[in-house]
Amino acid sequence: MRKGAITQDGVFKAIAEYDELGRDRFLSEYGYKPATGYLLLHEDRTYDSKAIAGVAHKFDQGRALRPDELIGGRSHAARWLARLGFLIRSSRSPDWTRDEIILACDLAMANGWKRLEFDDARVIQLSALLQNMPIHPEELRNELFRNPNGVARKTVDITSRHPNYRGKPTNGNALDVEVMNDFLARPAEMTEVARRIRHGLASGEFQDLALEVEAEDEYSAPEGRLLMSLHKSRERDKGLRKRKIDAVLRQGRRLACEACGFDFEQVYGDRGSGYIECHHVVPLHEAGEGRTKLSDLALICANCHRMIHRRAPWPTPIELRNLIQSRQNARARIPSQHNDEADQPAATKM
Repeated sequence: MRKGAITQDGVFKAIAEYDELGRDRFLSEYGYKPATGYLLLHEDRTYDSKAIAGVAHKFDQGRALRPDELIGGRSHAARWLARLGFLIRSSRSPDWTRDEIILACDLAMANGWKRLEFDDARVIQLSALLQNMPIHPEELRNELFRNPNGVARKTVDITSRHPNYRGKPTNGNALDVEVMNDFLARPAEMTEVARRIRHGLASGEFQDLALEVEAEDEYSAPEGRLLMSLHKSRERDKGLRKRKIDAVLRQGRRLACEACGFDFEQVYGDRGSGYIECHHVVPLHEAGEGRTKLSDLALICANCHRMIHRRAPWPTPIELRNLIQSRQNARARIPSQHNDEADQPAATKM
């Protein structure tokens, strides 16, 4: 038997048997437990994805898979079913992202860092906004995804971690505390970040953005993923980058990194000729809406670009250049081991 070699017809037959027997009897018949991760959605009904995929093998390959022969989650059952065109939904709501917590913190701060109830008009409005955020894929959104009860609960998690709260904190997470502390330390800046996120959602500015996850370095952008992705999309605008490069060349300057001075052509010859990365100097929560000017852009090498975006607050190219220079100066002041040994009397050398 080849695991995963199931067909739509086999799945439909498993669904029909599920409907005929009922959930409890179907699961008991084949030894499966209720799904705790992903559900199959078919004709407005949900089915245990692992059990359906396992039983589909009976119709396609002669016998059903035992529960211990396959994995639930995204590794086996849900992936096989999705590959056949079936809609898979998570049975749990996904973890809150920084962007979502920023909006929840903004609401909590506006309410004097006091919890809000599920029927509060502001909670209902935020719930609708979060449900339209293009961060979580459809298969991770269940019927309870970011509903008013969940949003109200998140404000409780946040406000119970406030320094002035005197009760027992709820089981929030470290990101709740991190974002709340950002609001406490920089309220005006974080309020503007929240406003920019709401504006981007209302205008549709974020809908077509590719939301990336930095695998190597989990960047700590104060703006969250949405504004970070918009920020990067501006940096990748080929027209803007070309105009910036042309402007530098017209001034008779080299295409060298404004932070460390690296020159791609000087190091790589023709292969590096005309190449340099473009960085949007001012974060979007500070720049606000409007057209990007060439003066907003800096030409920097790939290494410096990564270092700028690696952790908030983002240094400007000038600040990064000063950091590089200070490190170089510090190293120059440290005597080398060779010189230290040369200064020692011959009798003391080992």
